[in-house]
Amino acid sequence: KQIHLYIQTCPDQLWTTIMAATHIALFVSGLAVLLLLVQGSPPGPVVQCRSGNTNCTVTNGYGAFPDRSTCRVAAVAYPSTEQELLLAVSDATAKQQHMKAVTVYSHSIPKLSCPGGPSGQGLVISTQRLNRSVSVDLATSRMTFEAGITLRALLDAAAARGLALPHSPYWQGVTLGGLLSTGSHGSSVFGKGSAVHEYVVGMRLVVPSPVPVKGYYAKIVNLGEDDPDLLAAKVSLGVLGVISQVTLQLEPMFKRSITNRVVSDVGFEQTISSYAVTTHYGDIIWYPSQGRVVYRDDIKVPITTKGKGVNNFLGFRAQPTLVIASTRASEELSELTGNAEGKCALSRLQADTLIATGMGLKNNDGGLLDFTGYPVVGNQSDMQSAGSCLRSAEDKLLTACGWDPRFAGLFYHQTTISIPFTTIADFIADVKKLRDAHPNALCGTELYLGFFMRFVRSSTAYLGKTDDVVDIDITYYRSKDPKRPRLKEDVTEEIEQMALFKYNGLPHWGKNRNVGFLNIKNKLGAKLDKFVSAMQKYDSNGLFSSDWTDAVLGLRGKEVVVQGNGCALEGLCICSTDDHCAPKQGYYCQPGEVYEQARVCRKIKSVEADV
Repeated sequence: KQIHLYIQTCPDQLWTTIMAATHIALFVSGLAVLLLLVQGSPPGPVVQCRSGNTNCTVTNGYGAFPDRSTCRVAAVAYPSTEQELLLAVSDATAKQQHMKAVTVYSHSIPKLSCPGGPSGQGLVISTQRLNRSVSVDLATSRMTFEAGITLRALLDAAAARGLALPHSPYWQGVTLGGLLSTGSHGSSVFGKGSAVHEYVVGMRLVVPSPVPVKGYYAKIVNLGEDDPDLLAAKVSLGVLGVISQVTLQLEPMFKRSITNRVVSDVGFEQTISSYAVTTHYGDIIWYPSQGRVVYRDDIKVPITTKGKGVNNFLGFRAQPTLVIASTRASEELSELTGNAEGKCALSRLQADTLIATGMGLKNNDGGLLDFTGYPVVGNQSDMQSAGSCLRSAEDKLLTACGWDPRFAGLFYHQTTISIPFTTIADFIADVKKLRDAHPNALCGTELYLGFFMRFVRSSTAYLGKTDDVVDIDITYYRSKDPKRPRLKEDVTEEIEQMALFKYNGLPHWGKNRNVGFLNIKNKLGAKLDKFVSAMQKYDSNGLFSSDWTDAVLGLRGKEVVVQGNGCALEGLCICSTDDHCAPKQGYYCQPGEVYEQARVCRKIKSVEADV
């Protein structure tokens, strides 16, 4: 109470200084420990059962779905062969039991791994033990993998054969089946582009069968690269069945050369398209409040190029849990006191440190100093993704991935939307107008890499991108209390709605709040109709569908919006009344400032003061 009274009476300038000093001390001490650590607790299980493999709950890697609901299921199955997978799907189909596949780490934010039907009666089928390499054809550079293999294991298995996956997500804690089902990608518009599903040339799925096939109420479907149904299966949200095996088109191992280049953000929006078509693996980090941009000049070089570089991104290393928890507590204090400047001070320090340490790139082959300068050159398999916090030895949560829900660490929203290259400069210009009107409103996003931009090509996959796009990741604070508004939340809400509606952006299937999935049916058009036809063909009774996937796809009368008091605070709705915000805490539903059609929760002294 004494601390709270001091906070209330402390002059703003002094309080900002105190907060900034606290943040800096925590961050610097945490970084020093981080650079010395070589271990950390790997993530805990996402499926927890009360009795054996029955009476279970399912969550994601962050410990919370967007609506914070608890997913209860009757049981979990752990098949280790395709035959066991066939049996699991058959038994559930015979009982007309709803099913979902769940991966070992389950890093999708939406509720994709929760079965439909009555709560507590569904089945989840874990792909954790379907994690092997199946075959390789060196003549064609093709390899077949089981769907539960992690990205890291896949890259290592291919590298052992002298092969490389052309593109991948940046985070290793995904499985092959999971990353395909959500359309995950890297960054490139060269060739077929950066989405992994563009390199799928074959797939085996286990799907329900309404009538017995050789004694099973399930069957194996084998899709070749010319089968039109592969366009549905390559990105499916898990609603067709369970992916068993995938054949990928790989290429001979090569190297990448990376240099991070920092410039002012003046006019940078005019360079995005030209940069994308001239830099093979380039991406962009924009720190809007700091007015600077980091271009990752990332090019493909011959395997003979000297260098043994490794991507060990700092944010994906094992983090000291005490430091992360303290940093989170400081962020919550900034929220409580309305201290945006405290976040600005820390975000600048954090960005400076990331830049000075090469964003976690390593080129020193050992020693205390991982990074000794640019360019960093290394094999594709070592440079294309990171996630060492997954593979560390257990240390009883002294260290862990920063968002591990077993301790009071990072907890955030993620808005990830793809905007066509043709309109990206206009979108950035609109965001700059908001930034200029509210210079410290976006500092919170800069604690999580600001506006992180990657490039993706249009796809023939029915749920793939409809245009060549810039995919923008915006990550920001989420309160543990769903009824507590965020500091300056009206600005991020306006940007979110601007991207979705003014610029007709498409959401990333594995990220985003509920409102990110509004109007999907209209945005995908005929491609969605083709996908739904495939759903009817392979799962006519909808056993792999759920209320969430039905809502996203506009089926069976389900809606992604969840109306209620405070619903806009969590992105469960777009506010239309003040009660959707937090009027008792001074947050009212107001129109946008740049995109006036937006409706956002803005803090004002009273409704009359804004009229």
